[in-house]
Amino acid sequence: MRTAFHLTSGDEDHQKTVLTIAENLSNDETIELDDIAVVAQSKGIAPLTSDGAHSDTVRELMDAGISFKACSNTLEMMDIDDADLVEGVEKVSSGASELTRLQDDGYAYLRP
Repeated sequence: MRTAFHLTSGDEDHQKTVLTIAENLSNDETIELDDIAVVAQSKGIAPLTSDGAHSDTVRELMDAGISFKACSNTLEMMDIDDADLVEGVEKVSSGASELTRLQDDGYAYLRP
């Protein structure tokens, strides 16, 4: 099974909730998962930036095998350089197209 999380909120508590749910899912031994991806766009991009409030959590989750994808449209709109992202975050053409691809590839879609 594979799961994609959609992170769009600028609210830090909500961002923490999404990251915590992704972590809990990755630690749940009652389900066999092949991949977990977090796709961030709009104000939800903040945790994926090096100086974001939850950037340390993003790094830890990446070390645990969760992938993070940043919407290039959001990066351009918010004037965020690739160098400003946490190392290892993948830049994708758009959040919507990436989520569409992931769902077409069989990922479950979660937007907590």
